[in-house]
Amino acid sequence: MLLTMLHKGDSSLITHIGGKPETRQFLEGLGFVVGSPVTVVNDIGGNLIVSVRDSRVAISQEMAKKIFV
Repeated sequence: MLLTMLHKGDSSLITHIGGKPETRQFLEGLGFVVGSPVTVVNDIGGNLIVSVRDSRVAISQEMAKKIFV
């Protein structure tokens, strides 16, 4: 299931990061690592604010579609 399918307050574990190697490396640098828990803090027009690895990160809907939970 894609990260974009979670609702505000939902939590899950990251199972896969898709996309080009550069995209995966960028997301991993933000803390999106397979096996890490992620919680949706807010959903603003498809763009997400999520809590991952004790940080809050805002990502676009396009990037969120590359993260599987």
